[in-house]
Amino acid sequence: MNPDAATLWPGKRWTLALLLACLGMLGPFSIDTYLPAFSGIASSIGATPVQMQQTLSSYLLGFAVMNLFHGALSDSLGRRPVILAGIALFTVASVGCALSNSIGTLVFFRAVQGMSAGAGMVISRAIIRDMFPPADAQRVMSQVTIYFGIAPAVAPLVGGFLFANLNWHSIFVLLAVLGAALWWASWRYLPESLHDSARQPFAAGDLMRGYWQLLRSPQFLALVLASGVPFNGMFLYVLSAPEFLGRHLHLAPTQFFWFFLLTVGGIMGGAWTSGRLAGRIKPRHQIRHGFLIMLVTSVVNVVLNLLFEPNVWWALLPLAVFAFGWALMVPVVTLLALDQAPDRRGMASSVQSCVGSLANAGVAGVIAPLVMHSTVALALTSIGMMGVGVVAWVWVKPRLERTG
Repeated sequence: MNPDAATLWPGKRWTLALLLACLGMLGPFSIDTYLPAFSGIASSIGATPVQMQQTLSSYLLGFAVMNLFHGALSDSLGRRPVILAGIALFTVASVGCALSNSIGTLVFFRAVQGMSAGAGMVISRAIIRDMFPPADAQRVMSQVTIYFGIAPAVAPLVGGFLFANLNWHSIFVLLAVLGAALWWASWRYLPESLHDSARQPFAAGDLMRGYWQLLRSPQFLALVLASGVPFNGMFLYVLSAPEFLGRHLHLAPTQFFWFFLLTVGGIMGGAWTSGRLAGRIKPRHQIRHGFLIMLVTSVVNVVLNLLFEPNVWWALLPLAVFAFGWALMVPVVTLLALDQAPDRRGMASSVQSCVGSLANAGVAGVIAPLVMHSTVALALTSIGMMGVGVVAWVWVKPRLERTG
């Protein structure tokens, strides 16, 4: 923790959480905004549905690869420079997407967007732990998750409106404008939270040793799996939204926001509850409650899809409850993972995000196209991903207790 943390942010704590949430939500916002325009983009540039799916997987792959380096670079160069460079590149890539007239060009610039968008998400976690002790950090992380949740609810509504009233290019113009505005806000207000004494040498050998130390820590890897993989049980439906909402539930693109509104409502409710519980109950109990909620909801979701035809009146509710359970436990698990490497929290956040993003990319490019044709297959895949997180937590929990 930065010894000067108390003087770095003179304003209210929630205003810092809002800025960090905006940094983190740039990535998911740039995914969810263009989903309602999938079919329109495909028609405009002559792309197949499978090719359009690669605009998602290329974005997520770029996001995952660069996430390995954002945090490590910020451990050496400072938090501010890496965030400002990432947002600037994201803004340029958004302009490139807006000007694209072929699927190859769009896939390329989407990959560049993904490579740059992760800087804010990765480094914002490290900033929180730089500036706050554990209980306060959990409260701020929960506040960030609440604000962060607004983006997926608003994004498809905004994207659907722009697509219906202007064209798909305007969606990426909006992302460029948002990137420029966020760059200015970060340049103007974001403090440098990494203390000079905590900076790590920027050398390839030192970075590789740091990565090796993290990757050979079974406790760290288990916590990464426990926090990241269950998210894909919910994210699978986001990636499959054009098929799940359009073909299975018969919703128009302008109605996609109902799915995101309910799911994000669950995330915000879970994050709010997590913040309220910080310091009041044991962290492991909070994590257990989150996993129990996800497990029960996943079983109910599978049973409903096996017994009934998909219907919008019941199909969305289990996803919202699942999101609540995930948001209840993930701030605690995330902080536990970062504290496995207290001298390299930026790198730890990088590896954590990279593993989650690689899983996201695999789901987007491989798993979602295989299962999105069936709501039963979606439900079974979702519970399988959640199960990975449960197994990881059950394995690591007694080991964390033994080491304190």
